[in-house]
Amino acid sequence: MRYGIYGGSFDPVHLGHLLLAESCLREARLDRVIFVPTGTSPHKQQKNRPSGEVRVQMLELAIAGVPEFLISRFEIERDTVSYTIDTLKYFKGTLLEADLFLLIGADMYYDLPHWYKADEILELAIPVGVHRPGFPPPHVEVLSEVAGPKRLDLFREYMVEMPLIDISATRIRHHLAEGKSIRFQTPRAVEAFIDSHQLYR
Repeated sequence: MRYGIYGGSFDPVHLGHLLLAESCLREARLDRVIFVPTGTSPHKQQKNRPSGEVRVQMLELAIAGVPEFLISRFEIERDTVSYTIDTLKYFKGTLLEADLFLLIGADMYYDLPHWYKADEILELAIPVGVHRPGFPPPHVEVLSEVAGPKRLDLFREYMVEMPLIDISATRIRHHLAEGKSIRFQTPRAVEAFIDSHQLYR
């Protein structure tokens, strides 16, 4: 089995997230994509945001009826800061013989060499670089300082193009705070959930 591990705050989940997951599922020939909403991220520790469980509920609404998409509560159920290496070790121990693929946008791809234990991350999982709006396409050479030539040759096979849809969770939160519409930026069920719970107001 080939599992794509897709981490993020999903605050809130939107159509860009879903298109990225679908593009990777098809182009990287994955069997499943596991969405892993962050608990306490080392990069984003902010107050007055929906809890991890609320973000999971929105994800459940967003992927309902898509059997290839799964959700893991591993990070949100931890009381400590979550690092990608810890999450990958968890899945490696849980999924055993599965091949792991780390789904990341081009912006994070360029930052990957600076992640905590980046060399170990690239031994445990193959990064799937996704071209996103506003960033140059991912280039495997940026990983040369943390991965050997053979791994780099393998990584070259996993560059994905997705529809260049310019939607971001930050912009959605700003629109909601200003009372603007977010219609067609996130699934209708998620939009209704946000409205009924008065999130991000």
